[in-house]
Amino acid sequence: MVSAPSSGQSPQAALDATTVKILVSGGFGVGKTTAVGSVSEVPPLRTEELITETSSAVDDLTGIEDKDTTTVALDFGRITISSKLIVYLFGTPGQDRFWFMWDELAVGALGAIVLADTRRLDSSFAAIDFFERRNIPFLIGVNCFHRVQPYSIEEVRAALGLSAAVPIRLCDARERHSSRDLLIDLVTHIIEGPAASREPESGIVTS
Repeated sequence: MVSAPSSGQSPQAALDATTVKILVSGGFGVGKTTAVGSVSEVPPLRTEELITETSSAVDDLTGIEDKDTTTVALDFGRITISSKLIVYLFGTPGQDRFWFMWDELAVGALGAIVLADTRRLDSSFAAIDFFERRNIPFLIGVNCFHRVQPYSIEEVRAALGLSAAVPIRLCDARERHSSRDLLIDLVTHIIEGPAASREPESGIVTS
């Protein structure tokens, strides 16, 4: 039995809609679990465990010292973009010892959102390399912690070594509308190609 999504879509409409798989990826502690949870119209599936003394000795907590949980498998959520499009979200684990799962999660993925934290941009390189090597379209979502982002999009692009063809957006992973806009921008980028990658005005406060 198929239940209607929270958007009010009928069961038959849900069956007729196109479903796509999107990954939410990035380094450890960049906000992947938060982003999936903020936008999912169903209670998100999470596989978080407490960070123990053993794992804290392995994982780099620089800049995220207050983080006390970590994703050990995946996050899962769903959002209805329109009556014709339903997106299934899969958040990847961030620590390198769980990267073996990325290949499985990437099977059938239409594209990916790579979340980045400008305090620790080096944690984004592995995800960028992963999707570039597999020719999976992706978008960079610069998570603006405390709604402040001291760097411009072009400065972030230069630091990550990305071409103008890769969209970069400022976002707040805690806010539903912000995470939803990332998904819409990614799908638009995939459909329309590089021509859709012009940088929009951002509502995020910058210093």
